Amino acid sequence: MLPATTDVLIVGAGPVGLATATALAQAGVAVTVTDRAPGAAHTSRAAVVHARTLEVLDRIGAAAPLVDAGIPAPRFTIRDRDRVLVPVTFDTLPTPYPYALMVPQSTTEAVLGDRLTAAGGTVLRGYEATGLDGRTVTFATGERVTARYVVAADGMHSTLRHLAGIGFGTSGAGGSATTGGESFTLADVQVHGGPPRDEVVLYFSRAGLLVWAPLPDGTVRIVAAVGDAPEQPGAAYIQFLLDGRGPVRERARVDDVVWGSRFRVHHRVADTFRAGPVLLAGDAGHVHSPAGGQGMNLGLRDALALAGALTETLGSGSETPLDRYAAERRPAAREVVRFASRLTRLATVPAPLRPLRNGALSALSLLPAFRESLAFRLSSLERPAHR
Repeated sequence: MLPATTDVLIVGAGPVGLATATALAQAGVAVTVTDRAPGAAHTSRAAVVHARTLEVLDRIGAAAPLVDAGIPAPRFTIRDRDRVLVPVTFDTLPTPYPYALMVPQSTTEAVLGDRLTAAGGTVLRGYEATGLDGRTVTFATGERVTARYVVAADGMHSTLRHLAGIGFGTSGAGGSATTGGESFTLADVQVHGGPPRDEVVLYFSRAGLLVWAPLPDGTVRIVAAVGDAPEQPGAAYIQFLLDGRGPVRERARVDDVVWGSRFRVHHRVADTFRAGPVLLAGDAGHVHSPAGGQGMNLGLRDALALAGALTETLGSGSETPLDRYAAERRPAAREVVRFASRLTRLATVPAPLRPLRNGALSALSLLPAFRESLAFRLSSLERPAHR
C-alpha cells in the first residue's frame, strides 16, 4: 500500500532510483520508491562501473561490496581485429579504484537494494505511474501519492518525463529524435579463446562496433551494433559477429549463450532536468550508445548529486541546490553523449577511410598524454590541475 504523502517520491527502482533512495534514506529523508515491475530484474544491459562512480558510491557504502562482487579490468583497448589501435591502462590513475569494475547491473541493483534496506527503506513494486498533477502522482491502482519532490528514474521511456512536459530531443551529437535509433544486440556468452579476461575491448570494424567485456561468472558480455538485432540472439549469431568483427589470430569460440536480448538507443538529452517539483535522473534524462560504458555510470552520479541537492533543499528550504543540480547535470550528460557518439562514429567509418583512422589513432596512442586523457575520460575522473 502506498503512503498518501512523502517528502520524496522516486518512480523507478533501477540502479539510479535505488542509489538516490539510499542516499536520501541515510540522510533521514522520508522517501518512497515505486517500480511498475513485480520483482527485481535478473538480467541487465550495463556491465561496468568506472572509478569515479565507485568513489561516489563509496559515500553510501556500496563501493566495497561491488568491488567484492566484480572483477577489476585495469586495461581497455580499442582494436581493429587483431591490431591494437589504442591501449589504455587505468592502474596509474589517482583513485582507490584504478580499473574498470566488471559487474552485471543486476548485481549492482542487488547491492544498492541491500544498502537501501539497511537504511530502513524498501521498494514498493507493482505500481505503475499513470498521472501527474503538480506534486501528486497517480498510479494504475488508483492510489495517489503527494510528494514535496518527485524523481523520475523510470528510464528512457519515462512516463513522468512525458507527463511533466519535458522534451527529449536530439543531443546535438548526431542522434535523431525521429528515427528508430541505433539497434544493438547483447549477449552473455560462454566462450573460450579471444582477448584476456582482465581487459575490456572495443572493436572497430567495417561492419560496426563490438564490445568484449568479461564478467565475474566467467562469461563474456558481447554488445554489437547491428542493423536489425534478433530478439534472442543464439550462439551461431554471436559467433558470426565475433568472426566478422573480433579477433582473428586468437579466435573467440562461442560455446553457449547464457542470456541475450536486443535494444535500441537514440542520442538524446532531456530539454531540462527539472520541471517544478519533478526532477530527472539517469536514462530519463539522457540516452546514448553503449560505447565506453558510460550510461549507468552517468546515471549513478546523477543519483548521488540529486540526493545531495534534495537533502540540502529539504533542510534549508532553498531550492537553489535543485536548480544547481539541473544546471550542472544536463551539460555533463551532453558531454558524455558526445563522447559516446564520437566513439560510435569512429567505429563505423567507411572502408576507404579505415586506414586513415587506424593510422591516426595509432599515432596518437604513442603520446602518453593522449592515453592518459582517454583513461581519465573513460573513468570520469578529473585530471589534476597541474597536468
